[in-house]
Amino acid sequence: MERTATAIWNGPAKEGSGTLSTQSHTLDNTQYSYKSRFESGTGTNPEELIAAAHAGCFTMKLCFVLGAANFTVTSLETTCTITLDNGAITSSKLVVKGNVAGISPEDFQKCAADAKANCPVSKVLNTNISLEIQG
Repeated sequence: MERTATAIWNGPAKEGSGTLSTQSHTLDNTQYSYKSRFESGTGTNPEELIAAAHAGCFTMKLCFVLGAANFTVTSLETTCTITLDNGAITSSKLVVKGNVAGISPEDFQKCAADAKANCPVSKVLNTNISLEIQG
């Protein structure tokens, strides 16, 4: 399986702007710029997209891990925070809460740790990944 995305940029780094589009058209000429990345401008940015990818990948992997351990998932919610510091992504923080029938906190922690270590996005990120479970 392959997925594609396209970035188009026009102008100098700080004054220019660009668009991002994905194969699925979920992003379709979505704006991004220096201001949306480093300030509070309109549009998205690579770090926000990485955070969405990591949260989504981890959550789906956790659902698979819980199912394989014979637990029934009612709902999972994961927030991912990507930190960009001095031109490098220095961390990805996953915060998850779940409604899973009959699971102990220890089993949930074990399954979440498995998902963190083995979701494809975790595997591709070359950074510190932390995990917090919320009740």
